[in-house]
Amino acid sequence: MIRREFMKTAGAVALGFAGMHHFLNDWQRGEAFAATSRYGDLVTDPEGLLSLPKGFTYQIISQKGEEMGDGLMVPALHDGMAAFQGSGNKTIIIRNHEVNIGSKGGPFGDDYSRLKKVDAKKIYDKTKKNKPCGGGTTTLVYDTKKQKLERHFMSLAGTVRNCAGGPTPWNSWISSEESVVRKGGNALQDHGYNFEVPAKEKVGLVDPIPLKAMGRFNHEAIAVDPKSGVVYQTEDRGDGLIYRFIPKSPGKLVRGGRLQALMIRDEKRVDTRNWDDKLVTVPVGHRLEVEWVDLENVESPDDDLRFQGFGKGAAVFARGEGVWYGNDTVYFACTNGGQKKKGQIWKYTPSPVEGTADELSQPGHLELFCEPNDGKLLENADNLTIAPWGDVMVCEDGKNDDRLVGITPQGQAYTFAHNIKNSSELTGVVFSPDGTTMFVNVQSLGYTLAVTGPW
Repeated sequence: MIRREFMKTAGAVALGFAGMHHFLNDWQRGEAFAATSRYGDLVTDPEGLLSLPKGFTYQIISQKGEEMGDGLMVPALHDGMAAFQGSGNKTIIIRNHEVNIGSKGGPFGDDYSRLKKVDAKKIYDKTKKNKPCGGGTTTLVYDTKKQKLERHFMSLAGTVRNCAGGPTPWNSWISSEESVVRKGGNALQDHGYNFEVPAKEKVGLVDPIPLKAMGRFNHEAIAVDPKSGVVYQTEDRGDGLIYRFIPKSPGKLVRGGRLQALMIRDEKRVDTRNWDDKLVTVPVGHRLEVEWVDLENVESPDDDLRFQGFGKGAAVFARGEGVWYGNDTVYFACTNGGQKKKGQIWKYTPSPVEGTADELSQPGHLELFCEPNDGKLLENADNLTIAPWGDVMVCEDGKNDDRLVGITPQGQAYTFAHNIKNSSELTGVVFSPDGTTMFVNVQSLGYTLAVTGPW
């Protein structure tokens, strides 16, 4: 019933908002969300890969197919990343690989000849033909002073389509599966979970423990509020939800907790996507008070968590993707939201008593930070991070060539990098803890780049 009633109900809620949202502000008209020249024009890369502003350079530090320190091969399809402080000048980078079940490009070689190098107990899942799933994470140890990769190795194996995830304040990476493959088909285990990978310099695979209490759905990314320990999660679906996980023990996600979905206070089933050209449900800059609804049966064998949440009043979002905590705020991207389906970036400000009963009187607030509706400024935001100086840095995932776009706190956009090699998206943008180096991937080429310059 919820599936059938979804569009009708969402439309009715949108009409209910029409009275209070009859205006459009400057961002939605494309006036204030305009270009700025923080670093100046891009200089065309003579190598034909990545154009950057004057004074900035890059080097390829890791690429698919290379042999790593554990004897395995760098998997393909680099995606989300995080960077952690290591010993001395070292930065520990944990990188996702969006390799699907049964696909080539995994760490064991296309002939699986390197499988013998790994303890079988460290592989989460295999196909019925006894071939490990090729997704997972790799860990890179990089010296930012010498600008040199010291080692890289596989750190999580046997998962599927590890798209994004997020760092935790306790120095681990939560790697998220963008898949809801069930056991019984080609897989021997259910998929659609988060996995935790500690940031360590020592070569070795983690025990692949699915964090089932965080929900089974088409995961994209997570962000942790260090004050409360609450984890926010995005869902890459056209009718997805925004989730939060309140752990029983902050920092110990494996011990379980409570899963909830975001709802606009006093307005059930709000459609935030703004897809109707004649009706803007949520204008840019408008602050909305938030409530959270509890979810049951979170392992969701029928992949229906979003329908359960919607039935309880949760708001709907257009393909939630990258999410990052910074500036006391949770920023998240909705890749095809907006009137022109060019994407949206939202910001959620947690309650000072987030996750407790007291937040009923002190609710968190949701705000549509930007909706450019102009692909020349920003097109289909995906992975994002917060730069050390406070700008939101956004990887595009558009139809043609893709860029890395910065957005100032005042809402002005600038192009920082442009992939001129092919149409591949840039992914996993993140900064080293010392602020000297930005890391970013060219996904289809399987490159990880280190970018330095006059930040």
